[in-house]
Amino acid sequence: MNPQKPSDNHSPTDCEILELISYNRELHDKYTGTYTTVESILNKIQPDRVNWINVDGLNNQDLIEKVQTHFCLHSLLIDDVLSDQRPKAEEFDDYLFFTLKMLYRIDGTAIDYEQISFVLGKNYLISFQEKEGDWFDGFRDRIRLDQGRVRKKQADYLLYRLIDIIVDNYYNVLDRVGDLIDETEETVYQNPSTQTFTKIQYLKKELIYLRKALFPLRDALSKIVKGESDFVKEENIRFFSDVYEHVIHLTDSLETYKDLVSSLTDIHINAMNTKMNEVMKVLTVISTIFIPLTFIVGVYGMNFHYMPELDWRWGYYSVWGVMILIVVGMLAFFRHKKWF
Repeated sequence: MNPQKPSDNHSPTDCEILELISYNRELHDKYTGTYTTVESILNKIQPDRVNWINVDGLNNQDLIEKVQTHFCLHSLLIDDVLSDQRPKAEEFDDYLFFTLKMLYRIDGTAIDYEQISFVLGKNYLISFQEKEGDWFDGFRDRIRLDQGRVRKKQADYLLYRLIDIIVDNYYNVLDRVGDLIDETEETVYQNPSTQTFTKIQYLKKELIYLRKALFPLRDALSKIVKGESDFVKEENIRFFSDVYEHVIHLTDSLETYKDLVSSLTDIHINAMNTKMNEVMKVLTVISTIFIPLTFIVGVYGMNFHYMPELDWRWGYYSVWGVMILIVVGMLAFFRHKKWF
């Protein structure tokens, strides 16, 4: 069962919350408060436990500065946390910095997402989120209930589990993209329109965004998988390798969807051209039928005094008969040629 995002109505400015989950094999404690209790929460960090410090909301400068000061975080790292960054892994002297995009759902054709950044230290993991609410509530319960192996592992395993949860939800988003592509393809075949073309362009835009989120994430995980980080134990590299394989699979699926959307564009253009050709064919047939009729009407619309047919008793009805025969004959000819 996929976890549900607790709230979709919060913005980054709604609330700044600092949460601390401190645990080891025997003990588990959780502390939550607003930025007014930052010091009291940070002082509860214990060196003999894994300490997960989660920051929800990045607009309170005082909160960010207190966390930065407590953990001696580099100013460039804070700049990366507060700005829109491509996924990357960067190692400092005392900690590992990892940032990526957390996707929630597709609203219409737009993907709801936020940037989430992690700082992995010896006995702690800091997560910086732009919004309140995430995919980790179920995992928090697993930590509290001591389910799985997380309470038996260190902070690097905690980092792996959080990244794995985020990456797993990429599958849900990509599956929804696939459904939208199928729906759009059916619409293109049945009733291509300007709105359909706009939807295709939106899909293409979101796929480009997903590509920018996935390909750098693959490179960032590759650094850890290759054993280039001193903060990830060798026994846990295989877990990151599993996430890396998931990202590779996601990028392959993304390329497939990209090709499908490109083909949808071509199909839509061809369908619109075919539709326009049908319209032009109908207009051409109508114009062709009316050309001889217009000629006949034009001839007998001339105001010459000596026109023998004008004094003929059956002249009016004869002209109508000739015009009807012309119309029927041309329609039969066009039908024989299968022009309509």
